[in-house]
Amino acid sequence: MAQYPQAGTPITAATPESVAAVAERAQVEGISLVWFLYADHGGIIRGKSASEAALPSRMVTGIGHTVAMMAMSMLDHLQPVEGMSPVGEVRIMPDPATFVPLPYAPGAAAMLADLVQPDGAPWDGCARTYLRRAVADLAAEGFVAVAAFEPEFTLGRREASPDGGPDRLVPADDSLCYSATGFHLAHDYAIDLHHALRAQGLQVENYYPELGHGQQEMSVRHAPALRAADNQVLYRETVRGVAFRRGMWASLAPKPIADQAGNGAHLHVSLREAGSGGEPGEPVFYDPADRYRLSAAGYHFIGGLLAHLLALTALTCGSVNSYRRLAPQMWSSAYTVYGMDNREAAVRICSPMRDDEAGSVNLELKPSDSSGNPYLALGACIHAGLDGIRRKLDPGEAVNVDPAILTDAERLAVGARRLPASLAEALDALEADDLLMESLGDLRRRAYLAVKRSEVAAFAGADPAYECFEHFTKI
Repeated sequence: MAQYPQAGTPITAATPESVAAVAERAQVEGISLVWFLYADHGGIIRGKSASEAALPSRMVTGIGHTVAMMAMSMLDHLQPVEGMSPVGEVRIMPDPATFVPLPYAPGAAAMLADLVQPDGAPWDGCARTYLRRAVADLAAEGFVAVAAFEPEFTLGRREASPDGGPDRLVPADDSLCYSATGFHLAHDYAIDLHHALRAQGLQVENYYPELGHGQQEMSVRHAPALRAADNQVLYRETVRGVAFRRGMWASLAPKPIADQAGNGAHLHVSLREAGSGGEPGEPVFYDPADRYRLSAAGYHFIGGLLAHLLALTALTCGSVNSYRRLAPQMWSSAYTVYGMDNREAAVRICSPMRDDEAGSVNLELKPSDSSGNPYLALGACIHAGLDGIRRKLDPGEAVNVDPAILTDAERLAVGARRLPASLAEALDALEADDLLMESLGDLRRRAYLAVKRSEVAAFAGADPAYECFEHFTKI
């Protein structure tokens, strides 16, 4: 896969060289359609495709698109947002560095795309542009963010409900967590998924059957921030596409089955010094003298995450369904604390690996799932952490017990606030957070809040079967 552009690169039409290179690959590899993909405010991956013949032209012009689509909810309900009406046009502009053939869709390839104005200038409603700007803010401070999403998903089949209700997701197995039985039962699918991810340039690191029935986890290696979010989009579509080709169904929804373990997408982040040409340099979070091997900058970054975490959750856990998972003693975190290898803490300091102690120290944000737009989620994490570094925020002492077993007084003493119990509460916190609201900008924040408030209203009073159906069929 080609190198990604450096932080702050203007969003402009592709160069003649990149157009020619991609067009040649499409022809040689027998590609008929190229999908231009983006993530919307409802957390849905959308896009349009160009034919192989039209590809050279559309890589320069983009594909025309109504501005209204970024005001569409996950239920395809269009919200009234000024600046995103039926009047107005953007272009879906593909990034040629992201071109990948799709192994699960023979004859098709994909590129990740920005939404730009007709003249190629950045558009304030584009989520990928939001992350680009966060990366540029980091670069101005001399840092590069390296990140990875760690998604879980449920593998099964979509079946009609015996009681006449909405379709349900029936898991592929009922194996135990990490059990060899789970490996056996999902083996063919897992091998197909591994091959498909690797063919797209995603380096698979670990795979195992998880706690829930049919639940799987296949993690991919970290990458610079923009690439990490692009990887999450490709990952989501590959998980589902490979399943569809096998006559199965896979869902990354937080709670596709109400009484089973939820699917997270824990977000791992570390900072590096900005090296030559903006490439990641020396690790910033490592301090061999610290008891947790974490530097002062790492603690300040945690301080920023915790200070903004109630609001941040509205972006990292972006659906009504998310809050069925986000509860005490679910290993998804429920309180604003951090700890060393504490999987009930909102922020986990990950113990380093012996083969690369300095480079492997990273922070894991637990309240995060695949219903969030990855560009907004990671961009907002960067803004929150950078605020902590700039203001030298102290996160307090690490909490190395499950915060749910503490008394109210003990939680108060360590600053453990309960995370939002609903998307509505999270959105209230987001609206009250000046830093994150300012980072989103006027158009983006109005659209995001309108879309998400509409989803809260749409699922108010709905039974779990309907909510799970609408989420597992779309995410």
